Amino acid sequence: MPRKNILVFPCGSEIALEIYKAAGYSTYFHLIGASSIHDHGEFVYEDYIGNLPFANDSRLLRELKEIVNKRQIDAIYPSMDKVITLLKENEEYLGCKIIGSPVETTRICLSKRKTYDTLRKTINVPMEYERDSILRYPVFAKPDIGYGSKGTAIINSEEELCIYLEKYPNSIITEYLPGDEYTIDCFTNKEGELLYAAARKRNRIKCGISVNTTFVGEQAPFIEIANKINEKIKFRGAWFAQVKYGEDGELYLLETAARLGGSSALSRAKGINSALLTLFDAFDFDVKIEKNDYDVEIDRSMDCKYHLEIDYDVVYVDYDDCLILDSKKINTELVRFLYQCINNQKSIILLSKHIGDLENELLNYRLLSLFDEIIRIDRNQCKADYIKENTKFIFIDDSFAERQRIKDKFLMPVFSPEMVECLIN
Repeated sequence: MPRKNILVFPCGSEIALEIYKAAGYSTYFHLIGASSIHDHGEFVYEDYIGNLPFANDSRLLRELKEIVNKRQIDAIYPSMDKVITLLKENEEYLGCKIIGSPVETTRICLSKRKTYDTLRKTINVPMEYERDSILRYPVFAKPDIGYGSKGTAIINSEEELCIYLEKYPNSIITEYLPGDEYTIDCFTNKEGELLYAAARKRNRIKCGISVNTTFVGEQAPFIEIANKINEKIKFRGAWFAQVKYGEDGELYLLETAARLGGSSALSRAKGINSALLTLFDAFDFDVKIEKNDYDVEIDRSMDCKYHLEIDYDVVYVDYDDCLILDSKKINTELVRFLYQCINNQKSIILLSKHIGDLENELLNYRLLSLFDEIIRIDRNQCKADYIKENTKFIFIDDSFAERQRIKDKFLMPVFSPEMVECLIN
């Protein structure tokens, strides 16, 4: 199949970042990121379009259609619940595929109230309360249409409820479920078959996203819930359900979403690439599930990407305590950067005062072919004397004194090993 152009919008959400990690290396799909705000997507997606209108702006659809025509977009992969529904409702106007479940499904999943009404007779859903019918506190409140954990709250009194509803009037109030919380990551193919369902425990949660998660041992009760939901609601591609144990020891539905989960990378680590499966299925390919059999745990933290406004053609790099750490370990982050330099046609020069058989050591470390030139100097010599004049370069060395001499003489950027992270795309 010819390579398909896929517009991921908005590209800075956790979902969009997972889409990039999952499908960014595919030879079948070229990912183009688009966003309404300056966010992390701009640092991740090499092909990026910024300054689009927000989802509630009437200009968005028109501008997306222009991008579809100009960039020959084959499909848009929306990464937020509200955007999924909006684009699905306007799929014909936009003139390309919108990756996801049918619009009726996205509307159900967008609203907690519609979700509960649809599934109430199929699986356990929390008891809902009207404002004046609450028998005991605490209760749980959340916006009917929301994203992540924004606006969710445990309410302990009528006074707290009044304050909450003033801020979030279109919310639902349910019984409070005290048990552990789980996500069931699912994939349904174009025939409506649930090919994959796996539950993971949300061990630690920040902003509604599992930042530490592991698969549960006993999957049967969770898979049963996934099958029942799949029989009632018509999904296509990746989707998930969140469930929680109640006081009675039963599992209750919190929500469903017609998209992949923020930490579905746990499944990807075992070979279940939900984003890529969804893309192939959307273009009517038959897909199957193959997974590896091992335990895996994900722990997430904030990731950093950098844009440095520097221009250089040559990289000078040190050997001891820079490229090789503790005289025995390769600095893999630095090597990653050096290969990035090769991709970008930068020259790499090893400038070292190493005592020993340098070339043989490089050969043993399988690093010899990395360098365009190797310069060895004596311990009492100054590296600044071996830098070529009139070149745009950067200098990487663990020695502050060497970096200072280079900086003072050439006024060019210098980096210690721990700064190399900033140079990686």
